[in-house]
Amino acid sequence: MPRPIPTPSLRPVVARVAALNLGYFGVEITVALAIGSVALIADSLDFMEDAAINLLIFAGLGWSLRNRARLGTALAFIILMPGLATAYAAYEKFADFSAPAPLPLTLTGLGALLVNLTCALMLARHRDGHGSLTKAAYLSARNDVAANIAIIVAGLITAATLSPWPDLVAGLGIAVLNADAAFDILKAARRERQAAAIEPRA
Repeated sequence: MPRPIPTPSLRPVVARVAALNLGYFGVEITVALAIGSVALIADSLDFMEDAAINLLIFAGLGWSLRNRARLGTALAFIILMPGLATAYAAYEKFADFSAPAPLPLTLTGLGALLVNLTCALMLARHRDGHGSLTKAAYLSARNDVAANIAIIVAGLITAATLSPWPDLVAGLGIAVLNADAAFDILKAARRERQAAAIEPRA
């Protein structure tokens, strides 16, 4: 069985991932508000959430198993927050049911895909090394890649149809992906709590 990767090797990785996510959040939310895209609003909030998750992981890597399990549970609920914001944005969209500009939608989704692919590759080798914490970071990045592909497809369909529905569907799909990731992280945190319960106290 391979030995777990030491904590110090993960710290700079999550710091770089947090910086990338925070930087692209600023880009994507600016475009999202300019063109009225529900999918880009959802994805930009997801970037902000990912930055927060990786910063919390950076702080929590040296914690005990019990405290990491608690943090993992908190991260699962943080991941659900963009989904709730997306649902509200979708509701608001029905008041102005117009399609977002397809070219900025597609290009911004492509940029997000490149950022998230980079983050997912950086985190992939650490995804099983620190329980629910790194699982949270890796699942967020992995799901974001799928979400970005959906945004690019939505942009192409919007260009062909000028319909607002592809953007709405992509945005709501991102919310579903986040809910599924949150459930996986809760399961990992529960396993850590069970392990902590039988771990001898110092």
